[in-house]
Amino acid sequence: MSADPQAAEETAVLKAYSAFWAEQVKAYSKGNTQGTDFAQYAAAEAKSSTEADLKDLRSKGIVTTGAPTHEAEVDRLSSAKQVPSAQLTDCLDSADWKFIYSKTRKPVQMPENRLVRYVTKVDAEKWGKQWKIVNVTPQQDAC
Repeated sequence: MSADPQAAEETAVLKAYSAFWAEQVKAYSKGNTQGTDFAQYAAAEAKSSTEADLKDLRSKGIVTTGAPTHEAEVDRLSSAKQVPSAQLTDCLDSADWKFIYSKTRKPVQMPENRLVRYVTKVDAEKWGKQWKIVNVTPQQDAC
């Protein structure tokens, strides 16, 4: 009995999304993506927006501690296209992902009313044999 190729691709894209977050957490904890495998899992808008965010945080002397958790599901997978693509929905929980000043290790004051658990829409594409996250769009919806 052969494995379901659609299920295998869904597993592969979810694994790439988890790796994307693991590498992004490493980058945010030190203020840049150097020395991480972030570029292996991120491309296009997802890569450039993270790089821009890290540059902004670096200029303010801010890094992170901890890590967010997520519960992603594949909404749609189009593997028959020339560039296979997938859309995911994630419930990102950033409660344990803290922004701190790198020199003092003191926490950055955050808005009291900010969402810490929110829906995120994710677009991924398969480049060769590797799934890459190309867009991550946080929603103003709690989950």
